[in-house]
Amino acid sequence: MASRGRILIVDDEANARAALSEILRDEGYATETAADGFKALGKLDDFTPDVVLTDLKMPGLDGIAFMEKAKSALPGAVFVVMTAFGTITSAVEAVKKGADNYLTKPLDFEALSAVVDRAMEKARLLQETRQLRDRLRERNAFKHIVAADPRMREVLELVNQIGPSRASVLITGESGTGKELIAEAICGASPRADKPFVRLNCAALSEGLLESELFGHERGAFTGAVGRREGRFRQADGGTLFLDEIGEIPMATQVKLLRVLQEKSFERVGGNETVKVDVRILAATHRDLRAEVAKGTFREDLFYRLNVIAVEIPPLRDRRGDILPLATFFLGKYAQENGKNIDGFSDEALDLLGSYRWPGNVRELENTIERAAVLCESGRIEKKHLPSTVVPAGVRDELPKIPGATIEELERHAILKTLEACAGSTSKAALVLGISTRKIQYKLHEYGTRDDLSAAQKRELASAGPLGETVKLPPAKDTP
Repeated sequence: MASRGRILIVDDEANARAALSEILRDEGYATETAADGFKALGKLDDFTPDVVLTDLKMPGLDGIAFMEKAKSALPGAVFVVMTAFGTITSAVEAVKKGADNYLTKPLDFEALSAVVDRAMEKARLLQETRQLRDRLRERNAFKHIVAADPRMREVLELVNQIGPSRASVLITGESGTGKELIAEAICGASPRADKPFVRLNCAALSEGLLESELFGHERGAFTGAVGRREGRFRQADGGTLFLDEIGEIPMATQVKLLRVLQEKSFERVGGNETVKVDVRILAATHRDLRAEVAKGTFREDLFYRLNVIAVEIPPLRDRRGDILPLATFFLGKYAQENGKNIDGFSDEALDLLGSYRWPGNVRELENTIERAAVLCESGRIEKKHLPSTVVPAGVRDELPKIPGATIEELERHAILKTLEACAGSTSKAALVLGISTRKIQYKLHEYGTRDDLSAAQKRELASAGPLGETVKLPPAKDTP
């Protein structure tokens, strides 16, 4: 079973260390112990904790001094100090210097469990926020978004304008267009960039779980609620909350969400305490929320609260100028991940990528390029490395572009290409195409009278031998 997290226990009392370690391991945590602050610092190279439980009064390096030194090495860890009841003043001082919480000795094990749960949750949030901030810093918020097409450039200009505001933003677009990426860019362009960026996929949870995830719950609020849990709104306090697939929220939850947007406050599930928060909301959906409002499945007042600023991301088929730059970007990424030296794409592969409609949008393109990079054994991506969805099977590989070609043009193309593959043998071509050699001969003479063939090509076709005899083919003329 996977660990619920890693905890370092620092206490000069051996029995206390052993007891705490055993209790927390029984609850599913991985633990390490140290007898004082110096020994704890020495263990950080091999054991990186999410939460540190440290006693305040220890010989050598005490709890506060240890915490101050360890914080630089553990920027994502949460510290909880332990102290005797009579020295609570010291615990308060530790909190002022960066401890997240404190526990009094002798420890109450229910309080210990609740405090550790909250500390672990905060540690995970800090780590996620730090990773996001590092990604945004590395990408400079916009450099990671490929936007060669004018329509996508307009989207990024809008992102740059709305980033510094506090207004709610509704991001719309088909699945796979990059809505979450745009939300990250908005956050990265805002004064809240160094504050928590919390995400929640509203379609992934049932109604009851969704309310608990959004607003948190009190101990005993429902079966399995063994302690208080802070929701995503509380986690995002001071920062940004991104609600993906907002159109999937049930009507009952929509009412509670509307209240938070209006009043900046809520109650946890099963609780009476009003919690105040300062959170900017970014929401995304692939649905047409105006149509959902008309059908009565989405509240109109909530729609207008969310849709203060609308950002619509066009599908990839409508910003074809981004296809090849995106393909090149993904190729560089996945070639490096797979340890391959791939220079680029063949002309044929580029034509296929550029002409495909990409119903799965950028996500489908990325998956296609990752697959091609894994399969590629040469220095460039060829047609054979692309999936059948992008490269139609059989003779369709080389058909004239459709729509735009007539049935007559498609038939002509099939006959001439098959004859070319059969070295000009009408009998072999007839066998391949499932038609008579007489029909092929008839069509060849018909093509020889066409105005779009040169005089030399007409003479060659007119001089074709008897049925079944090999004929010399003119160069196949491209069709529109």
